[in-house]
Amino acid sequence: MIAFLTGRLAFKAPTHLTLDVQGVGYEVHIPLSTYYALQNLDEVTALHIHTHLREDAIQLFGFLSHSEKESFLLLTSVSGIGPKLALSVLSSLSVTDLVHAIRSEDVEKLATVPGIGKKSAGRIALELKDKVDKIQGVRPQATVVDAPEPDGPYEDALSALINLGYRAQDAKEALTRVTKAATGSLALKELIRKGLKELARG
Repeated sequence: MIAFLTGRLAFKAPTHLTLDVQGVGYEVHIPLSTYYALQNLDEVTALHIHTHLREDAIQLFGFLSHSEKESFLLLTSVSGIGPKLALSVLSSLSVTDLVHAIRSEDVEKLATVPGIGKKSAGRIALELKDKVDKIQGVRPQATVVDAPEPDGPYEDALSALINLGYRAQDAKEALTRVTKAATGSLALKELIRKGLKELARG
């Protein structure tokens, strides 16, 4: 089992990255929280890895912080929550917000995550309430320094929202509202964050 990888960041996107480890490229699925904090391309990056074995594939899920990985593993222990949904949760809520929502049984907040209905949100709160002590030492995420964004932040933001489970039309409408309301151009990170807020409003 691969539990940790260190290598050159060869490619990054909101949903996955490629890590070059001594000439071998590993494709790793990531949440938005990890994407926001990634180094620039070609810089050395270290990731906590969960190796997910399926009958037809081996998938790697990576996280910059150990608390993200712990949260991911706890989420996937819940009945009906697979790796993709767990990533969606961590892409929509910070670890701190997730822990708070579970402890306070805030089903409404958990249900704002795409793909998580109220029934699944209730299961998360119920099954993990007594387990989040494992990550109770979670501190607020360190401030992320914005790196220069690639061309086409709108298209990247749209792709990220669609990959998180939103319908293309809904994502487009949300991003259109965000860009119209903005006083200037928005970086990819802000586009995704504001787009998620718009979509959560319905």
